[in-house]
Amino acid sequence: MTKERMRRVNEVIREVVGSAITSDLDDPRIGFVTVTSVDTAPDLRSARVYVSVLGDDDERDRTLAALRASHGVLQSHIASEMRIKYTPTLS
Repeated sequence: MTKERMRRVNEVIREVVGSAITSDLDDPRIGFVTVTSVDTAPDLRSARVYVSVLGDDDERDRTLAALRASHGVLQSHIASEMRIKYTPTLS
């Protein structure tokens, strides 16, 4: 894939995941989270999502655990918002 297309795919995934975290996830363990960047594999099979969490170490650990637990919901939002052949597995 071209470098420009990968940049656009990463940006769209970042926007979709960020909006899904703020609006659709109602887990009380999730604190203030900002999705900073996304790095998608060239075959679109996997994507690494980088987040910034505001708070102390305990709150950060709870938030990251809640995000790991809800990765399926986030993947379904990506599948419904984007028209790509494969929905990347988030990590």
